[in-house]
Amino acid sequence: MITTTPGRGRMTTDVVLAGLFAVFCLPFAWLGGAPDLVVLVVFAGALAVRRLMPAWSLGIAWGAAILQMSMLRDLQLYDAAVLGVLYSAAAHGGRIVKWLGLASAGAGAILATGYLALVKPLFDGATPFGDDVWSTLLIAGFLFVASIAVLVLAWTAGLLMRSVRDTREVRRREEVANRERALVEYRYAVEQERNRIARDMHDVVAHSLAVVIAQADGARFAARTRPESAVSALETISGVARGALGDVRLLLAELRHHEGDSPQPALDDLGGLIDQVRDAGLDVRFAETGERLQLGTGHQIAVYRIAQEGLTNALRHGDTSCPVDLRLGWDADGVDLQMINAMRADAATGESHGIRHGIPGMRERAQLAGGRLTAETGDDGMFRLRAHIPAEPARTI
Repeated sequence: MITTTPGRGRMTTDVVLAGLFAVFCLPFAWLGGAPDLVVLVVFAGALAVRRLMPAWSLGIAWGAAILQMSMLRDLQLYDAAVLGVLYSAAAHGGRIVKWLGLASAGAGAILATGYLALVKPLFDGATPFGDDVWSTLLIAGFLFVASIAVLVLAWTAGLLMRSVRDTREVRRREEVANRERALVEYRYAVEQERNRIARDMHDVVAHSLAVVIAQADGARFAARTRPESAVSALETISGVARGALGDVRLLLAELRHHEGDSPQPALDDLGGLIDQVRDAGLDVRFAETGERLQLGTGHQIAVYRIAQEGLTNALRHGDTSCPVDLRLGWDADGVDLQMINAMRADAATGESHGIRHGIPGMRERAQLAGGRLTAETGDDGMFRLRAHIPAEPARTI
């Protein structure tokens, strides 16, 4: 796959625009002969490098203007290239080049006024001031005001674009920093909660098993000589085991607190989920192949939750103008879930790929169901999610 750097892409665009500008100005420069054609080529060169090398562009434009005045050429359409050069100096140049652009606007206005009002008439054989000095000064003042207004306006437009671009960049960095901070806080909270639950689980299971083992050993030795003691020990074992089972269930419920107490979804609810996502603006194209097998409740929940999280990620981080392909393929081993969606340009980066908290959760669900899950963003900007959930007969308790 052939890739181009942003700088090379800008260079290509500027060269094309400079060529179009030269072609547009060519008929007017042709009337002025070879000198105007040479100046046109130099100005076009300044436009060709205006974003890639703003300092060079500014210098080339100054060279073209001096060349034009040294050959005593009239004002031409190609002089409009100066506006593009000043715009780029403010929008894309460094700190020094930016302010040199503003200085060039002021100096250029003074130089253009002196050339058009004094030097050019003098070499054309006319008296610069003529018989009416005030009229000439008025014309010169008008030329200066018009020149500096146009030149500074072009520079200001570039400065405004630079400000907008910098603001967007600062906002983007803030969003990345906020996402990273939220990810760190989330992981820390999850880790602390899991450590607490692990400690509680250890305490419950270790204590209960110790009691059960002790009572079972006592009942085994007392079964023949003191049956009533064996019965009492078995009652104690039953009570401790039930209590431990209740405590474990409470701890597992805490691990699943985000799922609430509502009825758990099944495969038949997948259609409603897809309809909800479509109503949110995502074009989901769903296909199911093979003969559907009967899965256990936990396996159905795993398939549903993985599809739900994948569609949620596509809605939040993907390009919603592109369709999302969701497929379920059934075979004798179970079901394969595949989802492909296009990522947004600003989300197809390492930072945005890492903030999707749901991917580890989806992988954990697949593993708990005895399956596997992979998720990756390819070089083509497409996010691919694949999960395999093995078949398991539905069981009733």
